Amino acid sequence: MLGAFTGFVIIGVLIATGYLVARVRLLPEGAGPVLHRVAFFVASPALLFTVVARADVHVLFSRFLLVSAGAALIVAGLFVVASRVWFPMPLVPTTMGAATSAYVNANNIGLPVATYILGNAQYVAPQIMLQVLVFSPVILGVLDLSTRGEVHLRDVLAQPVRNPIVLATGLGAVVAVAGWRVPDVVLAPLQVLGGAAVPLVLMAFGMSLRGQRPLAPGTRRRAVVVATGLKAVVMPAVAYGIGRALALPAPLLFAVVVSAALPTAQNMNNYAARYGRAEVLARDVVLLSTIAAVPVILLVTALLHP
Repeated sequence: MLGAFTGFVIIGVLIATGYLVARVRLLPEGAGPVLHRVAFFVASPALLFTVVARADVHVLFSRFLLVSAGAALIVAGLFVVASRVWFPMPLVPTTMGAATSAYVNANNIGLPVATYILGNAQYVAPQIMLQVLVFSPVILGVLDLSTRGEVHLRDVLAQPVRNPIVLATGLGAVVAVAGWRVPDVVLAPLQVLGGAAVPLVLMAFGMSLRGQRPLAPGTRRRAVVVATGLKAVVMPAVAYGIGRALALPAPLLFAVVVSAALPTAQNMNNYAARYGRAEVLARDVVLLSTIAAVPVILLVTALLHP
């Protein structure tokens, strides 16, 4: 339980640092988007490659992956249904709302939580692989194509190759499955670059909060509240139900529920900022789900820790 609290403190300090940097105007105006681009094109791909390439294949492809996929798809579907009934929105914000409901923060907080609570950082590797190789191409494809106003099948199929985050994770999965060992002379620089991903993304997120407040009028408050509730409460409950149905052993059930209870990934804010689409929706759900995840993960730990 102390490990979960430590992970949230780290995230809170980095976000607060970014906010203070913007508040005192330590960096030039527009520095936040620059940090986002560095994280998106350089640091995050390096981090994802090093994590996935060294993951245990038996952990990557297991019932853990099946439960994670099922919970994410169910929750995303629930958001789409809710949006159609209560707050109809265009395609892009609906896609971002569904994504923020189901796409967990497996990197920035998932890694420290998996390390300190679950005792094995590889538990987040299946989610990283699932989200980046399967979910990200869909999300990024919608965002990418929305900026051009037209959809071509070849662009959708080429999305994994053109996106550095998707490409790096795919290469890491190939290395892990093949059992190759990445030479230290290659791995070490990538680890250094990857180490910058979490601070860059969190500080950029903190900088984006200056002058903003969550749930402001005219910011699709219903969508934010529904997405936050689905992410913080419904997704771990669905994961628990699927895990019990599949008769997961207690340690694995605990791990998959904790993973499902992780807050919305900072990448959602990063993606929205990168393409200039549904930024307020993504930012508010990331912030509120991160706050809500603290008591939820502590409760899951108290109830299910084997």
